[in-house]
Amino acid sequence: MNDRKEIIRMSGIVKKFNVGAENELEILHGIDLTVYEGEFVAVVGESGSGKSTLMNIIGVLDRPTEGRYILDGIDISTMHDKELSKIRCDKIGFVFQTFNLIPRTTALKNVELPMMYAGHSGSSRTKRAKELLQTVGMGERMTHRPNELSGGQKQRVAIARAMANDPAMILADEPTGALDSKTGRLVMDLFHQLHEQQGKTIVLITHSEQLASECERIITISDGMIIGERKGGGARSAHL
Repeated sequence: MNDRKEIIRMSGIVKKFNVGAENELEILHGIDLTVYEGEFVAVVGESGSGKSTLMNIIGVLDRPTEGRYILDGIDISTMHDKELSKIRCDKIGFVFQTFNLIPRTTALKNVELPMMYAGHSGSSRTKRAKELLQTVGMGERMTHRPNELSGGQKQRVAIARAMANDPAMILADEPTGALDSKTGRLVMDLFHQLHEQQGKTIVLITHSEQLASECERIITISDGMIIGERKGGGARSAHL
């Protein structure tokens, strides 16, 4: 494991809110976390455990109060907002429970959007977006808008969008939370496919031990601290 490239290295990550005020609150208490290239890792914890705060820092959506975070070889701890925005665009593919698709545009244009922000040409964006939608089984629905798609179809579009800039990591936050069990199974199978066939590094944030058990490694967070780490089955469950 140690000879693999590090995608995430966190050292002593502390997150406080209302710093210096009477109601100062420390949510993360010195997190150390390493994720290697090609791993499928679950971060599991109950509501209030700090996993959402940790996810925001992993995804460069928020900054740690203390500690050091190196993402794919880049120390993001001292970067400016504009630099962080570029890193989010280039290095991380996001998949959220709520899909976060733009409602007034097609599936194809939704997948193209990160590539537009990254400065890719129109023709190359369209070509790759079509290929990605085919990969996730949405080739015949690429001209549909989100309100014309089911929840599972929206999430597959979101996964294609997450892959648009060939990121170092896919960060999935409760990706099956808004789906029924059958549709959720299809979405998890798609993550396994990306991991097994394309070697993608995937970090899954979840409260579900059952989902976590499908990952290679399971990190448990409670009260803002990592309290356990164990191997997962790495196998797909029959049900979600």
